[in-house]
Amino acid sequence: MAGPRLLFSTAAFFARPLGDTFGLVAACGYTGVEVMVTRDPASQDAAVMRKLAAEYGLEIGAIHAPSLLLTRRIWGTDPIGKIERAAEVAADAGVPTVVTHPPYRWQRGYRRRLHETLPSVEARTGITVGIENMFPIHMGSRPLMLHANQDLDELEGIPHLVLDTSHAAVAKHDLIDVRRRFGDRLRHVHLSDNAGRGWDSHLPPGQGVLALDAFLDDLVACGYAGAVSLEVDLRRYLTEPKELNAILVRMREEVGARLAG
Repeated sequence: MAGPRLLFSTAAFFARPLGDTFGLVAACGYTGVEVMVTRDPASQDAAVMRKLAAEYGLEIGAIHAPSLLLTRRIWGTDPIGKIERAAEVAADAGVPTVVTHPPYRWQRGYRRRLHETLPSVEARTGITVGIENMFPIHMGSRPLMLHANQDLDELEGIPHLVLDTSHAAVAKHDLIDVRRRFGDRLRHVHLSDNAGRGWDSHLPPGQGVLALDAFLDDLVACGYAGAVSLEVDLRRYLTEPKELNAILVRMREEVGARLAG
């Protein structure tokens, strides 16, 4: 059985042209990427993505639908429409998985329609749509739950899930416990470290408090065969090309070795 596939998420270079990002990660030895849909037209166009992937020798393993607040107007404002469009683009680009966020609490209609619509979208396109675990925002000592499907109990009805390690840390969940709870519904992992200070820091592995080696060992041991996508904040490295290349290579080597067992 094939083990987990390592990807690099283009979210780290949100403001850069997709072609530049593909070139950089390919030069650092990556063979797979997750594409975050942004304002860059290339990230929204299946034909362009196929061309760039072929040019740089990369496989696109997932597309992240524009479900961030920063991308809220891309492909309209209907969240179901965004999922449908992302799945269609993924199918056209030969990408197996779409990642999206759960509804915000005020999106009651989306919450209802999500459960009704996901099976038909997946059946029509052949694409797996994974819903990502999120986290509470802390206002002083009080957690503010912005997403409806925040509690793990509320994710029970979702057929395919994405485990984000930094989000789980903010929600004070144990990573291996969440993996076990998600079980066979786990289709995709967003891997990053967390500072342990209550916010979503998305640090490179090894720069925070999470036991990521143990988590990755558990993923391999349980037979997980989905993708592990490095979704990290690299802003501190963007003005230092040598340091940026070094951290990209280090993450690939260390996480890749762990996934290889």
